[in-house]
Amino acid sequence: MSEFAFAHVSDLHLPFEPVLSLPQHFTKRQLSAWSWQRRRALHRIDILDALAQDIRTHAVDHILVTGDITNFALPDEFEQAARWLTALAPPERISLVPGNHDALVPVPFAQGLGIWQEWTRADDGWPFVHRRNGVALIGLNSALPTPPLLARGWLGAQQLSRLEQVLAAEGKAGRIRIVMLHHPPADGAVGWRKALADRHGLRAVLQRVGAELVLHGHARDARMDVVAGPALPIPCLCVPSSSAVPNPKDQGALWHRLRLMNGANGPQIMVEVRRWSAEAENFVPDGAYALSLPRVWPGDSGENIGR
Repeated sequence: MSEFAFAHVSDLHLPFEPVLSLPQHFTKRQLSAWSWQRRRALHRIDILDALAQDIRTHAVDHILVTGDITNFALPDEFEQAARWLTALAPPERISLVPGNHDALVPVPFAQGLGIWQEWTRADDGWPFVHRRNGVALIGLNSALPTPPLLARGWLGAQQLSRLEQVLAAEGKAGRIRIVMLHHPPADGAVGWRKALADRHGLRAVLQRVGAELVLHGHARDARMDVVAGPALPIPCLCVPSSSAVPNPKDQGALWHRLRLMNGANGPQIMVEVRRWSAEAENFVPDGAYALSLPRVWPGDSGENIGR
């Protein structure tokens, strides 16, 4: 059985200098433009270049991007992000969900998420399901426009209902289910101003039908939380901004190389942390650990991994 390796990156905030029209000055984009004046030195293109090269060097089968690729949700930013993703890897090897900055204000589909269709492939709506090597990558859209000073997320009853159906079907098919979204499902990961408003509803779905792993961004630090599953806790892993210089508010750029494999007692994930080093001007190893993943479907011990 060959292992399945994938990269988890988030909150790329690709540097972009906004040129706002007069009407745009009276929207939330203006607040983000003022914020960018303070943070433009913290999200660097050389770190993003090093990130792309480090991912290529460490040979992953798939790349997961959990939102906030843009800063202002401008159409030109969606185009810029599409070019960056195209250079990173073929589209069938990337799965992407949007973050709150990608939905800062309402954006017509053709000028926003429609430009990213190659990486969401959400033709049937959210959540999407991308299947690779016995793994179901299930992408949720928690991004929606919010009033000024808020960065909250929302999934909604329709998306949660469909998620429950997808998780049940993929579990019964014997696939490892990895749920990806921008906002954290656990309490306390971020403040109320940035929280997923219906995270209790998401956790109720996960407790009923299960998943093996949840990946998200949005928090300033890497973290691991757990939420209840049908039998065993489900690990939730977060990476902070994968482009940020370490500073008092941000842990600094890192990404996770995740290797899915069979362990003695079922599926395991080996988490390799890759951290940006200002001294080396590159990403360097920063520890590793293994996680046992919960399995809840009778007769399935993860034999489909890598098939």
